[in-house]
Amino acid sequence: MIEAAGRDNKGLAGFFEGLRVQFSVIGALIMRELHTRYGKRGLGYVWLFLEPMLLAVLVVSLRLIAKERHYGAGIGVVPFIVLGYTMFIMFRGIWNRADAAIESNLPLMYHRMVSIFDILMARAILEAAGSIAAFIVLTGLCIMVDMGDWPARPFYFITGFLEYFWFSFALSMILCGGTYESPTLQKFVHPISYILLPLSGAFFMVEWFPDKLHGLIAWWPMASVFEEMRYGWFEPASDQHFYPAYVCACCMVLTFLGLLSIKLVRRKVELK
Repeated sequence: MIEAAGRDNKGLAGFFEGLRVQFSVIGALIMRELHTRYGKRGLGYVWLFLEPMLLAVLVVSLRLIAKERHYGAGIGVVPFIVLGYTMFIMFRGIWNRADAAIESNLPLMYHRMVSIFDILMARAILEAAGSIAAFIVLTGLCIMVDMGDWPARPFYFITGFLEYFWFSFALSMILCGGTYESPTLQKFVHPISYILLPLSGAFFMVEWFPDKLHGLIAWWPMASVFEEMRYGWFEPASDQHFYPAYVCACCMVLTFLGLLSIKLVRRKVELK
């Protein structure tokens, strides 16, 4: 019994040590990605959140020119679009950078501790950090000029955001494995991200559609997480059209497929 307890403690210590090493690797990859993508000259790291913020400001400006101030549900058009667009930019960044993740980081694959998972996770965290920073800055400005409010239900917003990140990252693993040896598939990556923009749920609410379509839209996880994030942030938003358990189940299936995908493609990676 004592020997068994000793083995258990050793196994637990090994698990936490492995976790510590993986966190260190991902942290180092994030710093490398920051340096290679943004550099130290000009605005440098400021572009991490300035780029998505500028795009969101442009979209909001176009809607303001159209003199739309409020949606029917009592949600201001500016904070509605800020939330939708900055969050979608995170998905687009994770999605669009997944297909070239292996090629652009091929020298790192010489190191035994660096895996495809670590590379994709570092990139995903960087995209998420930029988008959430842009969202906080723009939403803060909306609150200052009395065009927005503080989050009504922060727990739901955070939960929805984490589900959205999980969903995006799981898809990025599948995409990375699926496009590594297929230049044809790589050509569809960016067009698909544009197609998903109006279909994602970033710019529509489920209750805008006829009741008979609500059940159909419920099958689309992205629409569900946007409904949950909006319910978490906006007081008038409805809680009838998001399904966290279903989204988590979808994410678990996608994660399994993604891990399998990068495991299979790792065997085909040739270090030159």
